Amino acid sequence: MYQWDFSFIWSYRWLFVNGTVVTLLFTVGIVVLGLAVGLLAGLLRLSRFAPLRWLAQAYVEVFRCTPVLVQLVWFYYALPILTGIEMSAVTAATLALALYGGAFYAEIIRGGINSIETGQTEAALALGMTPAQSMRRIVLPQALKRMVPPLMNQSIIQLKNTSLVSVLAVPDLLYQGQAVAHDTYRPLEIYSLVAVIYFVILFPLTLLVGRLERRLSRAD
Repeated sequence: MYQWDFSFIWSYRWLFVNGTVVTLLFTVGIVVLGLAVGLLAGLLRLSRFAPLRWLAQAYVEVFRCTPVLVQLVWFYYALPILTGIEMSAVTAATLALALYGGAFYAEIIRGGINSIETGQTEAALALGMTPAQSMRRIVLPQALKRMVPPLMNQSIIQLKNTSLVSVLAVPDLLYQGQAVAHDTYRPLEIYSLVAVIYFVILFPLTLLVGRLERRLSRAD
């Protein structure tokens, strides 16, 4: 019979607070960078120039078809050997997760753009717009409306993926929890608390995404 005891957690509260803050800040960073990379890769996937399409597709497939944990370890240990550039655990984790998320964002963006009827682009070109102007003024504003829910869902997944950076000793929520568990020998209470904190952060976000999807569906 295991005796649960959460009384000791209060004395470690600042470690959990700091870990939660690091997790949230880290998530913001990798989401912003991932969106920038994803937008570029998504537009390149639609390029008229075959080499650019192939390059973007190769990037997307490499990062979508390899485990994110393997990518984290590879970026931290192998990439510095290949490039000769030393990087911290935070830098390696940010780069790996941003590129990983960017591959999924790219496919969402490409799909959103492709969902817009080609007739609208043709009409814009007939009015004298350049392809770039047609994309910026006609296609992207409409596609963004359809892309928002899946982009938000992928961002939620990115927040959960941040828990993997603990393997590189990045002081996120899970890493701080592991440190407390090693100090107290009470892993069940610690990991239960970590799970609750993630749930408290993520559950409102999932409700927000669901509500947004319903509103966009009614608007359509």
